Amino acid sequence: MTFDAILIGAGQAAPPLAHRLVKSGMKVAFVERKLFGGTCVNTGCIPTKAWVASAHAAYVSRRAWEFGIEVDGPVAADMLRVKARKDAIVKASSDGVEHGLRDLEGCTVFDGTACFEGPHQMRVGDVTLEAPRIFLNVGGRAVVPPIPGLNETKFLTNSSILQLDKLPEHLLILGGSYVALEFAQIFRRLGTDVTILQRGERLLGREDEDVAVAVAGILAKEGIEILSGIDPTEVKQHWRGVEVVWPEGSATGSHLLVATGRRPNTDDLQLEKAGITVTKDGYIPVNDVLEAAPGIWALGDCNGHGAFTHTSYNDFEIVAANLLDRENRKLTDRITAYNIYIDPPLGRCGLTEDQVRRTGKPALKGFRPMTKVTRARLKGETEGFLKVLVDAESNLILGASLLGTGCDEVIHCLLDVMYAQKPYTLLTHAMHIHPTVSELIPTVLEDLQPL
Repeated sequence: MTFDAILIGAGQAAPPLAHRLVKSGMKVAFVERKLFGGTCVNTGCIPTKAWVASAHAAYVSRRAWEFGIEVDGPVAADMLRVKARKDAIVKASSDGVEHGLRDLEGCTVFDGTACFEGPHQMRVGDVTLEAPRIFLNVGGRAVVPPIPGLNETKFLTNSSILQLDKLPEHLLILGGSYVALEFAQIFRRLGTDVTILQRGERLLGREDEDVAVAVAGILAKEGIEILSGIDPTEVKQHWRGVEVVWPEGSATGSHLLVATGRRPNTDDLQLEKAGITVTKDGYIPVNDVLEAAPGIWALGDCNGHGAFTHTSYNDFEIVAANLLDRENRKLTDRITAYNIYIDPPLGRCGLTEDQVRRTGKPALKGFRPMTKVTRARLKGETEGFLKVLVDAESNLILGASLLGTGCDEVIHCLLDVMYAQKPYTLLTHAMHIHPTVSELIPTVLEDLQPL
């Protein structure tokens, strides 16, 4: 069967691209083997943030007395209802993506696993598809480390843990990065004992040390146990559930979540038949406009240039701009930006302080603790700080780490100025609204000190 384009994987890049291609007059084939909406909708952003909301409701309820509110009886999570709420939100989102593609005139949906038969041929079951343009949006999955005994236990990943309808008594978590910390706080707030087993000496190895220390303090204050420098040598079943063993000791729990990283779903694509060689970690190398080979593009998690919904969607925008709009947009135009949805959230953009220091260039730093942010005090949420880094010569913003209430939204006022390539004084001269967290960004920038 011949088409103008073939799209593989219904994540956050391929579905909107399919709509753009069809609108331009192309006939497209769309292949999805399991879940429409990809990681974000089914096992990532949407379900986890639904659980973050439930966990936050429990947390605030327990603190109600601080605000002069009485709650009769202890606060308890009904996990069946917590899961049902999440499932309903996920289903609506996934169904929306699926129906949008199946009902799209000019788009033929194939259910199954696709693999290359040649540079422009793909096979889905017994059907061979051919097109001059192929777009890969195949996503990723959890890494399972080669720890002896792990595969013989009933461990959980970011996907399978979302199917729990009963609270674990004691959740062990292997890993100390974004996924691990979000689930740690979710389950602790819902009522589970949680122990984080971190291989490195501190959490969040990619973040600045002050950020990592602050986050660890926030989690510890909520009763989450954090063990660092843990290099497991064995995992085994225990009468309590599961035991993780390392040279200096061990930990037992009722459940084990493995959150030690992600890898792309490129194993079964037979990319070698398209002349593509993946990296040692399985990622598909791409150029600045996301081409992996002539007529083949890799978008989203599988290209190694961002494992976020917004980077995947931006990949779609870059491809559509170059292919359909004759607009020169490039991967290298993108500024690093993401949030970690612990509470309070961490908003990040651009360079970290450590990265700025390593450039050796003169820079300035603005810093303000959240205890000096009026809106944070009003909400009773004063954990964290605001930190912004500026180039001392050009006055351009280099990066920011905002840890505090509302900072998942506040980060955008800095990100937008960075994209506009305007000096930080654009913000110091702006009138912001009171009382907000954002109004303190100009204040932070008015008190810059040499780094």
